[in-house]
Amino acid sequence: MPKRRRAREDDELVPPKKITGKELSEIEELSARLTALVETLDERGIINKKEYDRIVAMRLHEISKAAAIEELDEEL
Repeated sequence: MPKRRRAREDDELVPPKKITGKELSEIEELSARLTALVETLDERGIINKKEYDRIVAMRLHEISKAAAIEELDEEL
């Protein structure tokens, strides 16, 4: 599957389809795609979803903590 490059900021990730509900933001679309990918990989035995979720939670915690420390450092 060829990679699609974004030429402009307002380009969409996928070609527009007939919208039957609320249009999703780019973040919502990426989140749904990532969730579907992880579930598919878990079903096929390629990754362990529970382990993936644990690693992601730890990574998000680390990023959040680093951002908070950086914010406090800027205030000082």
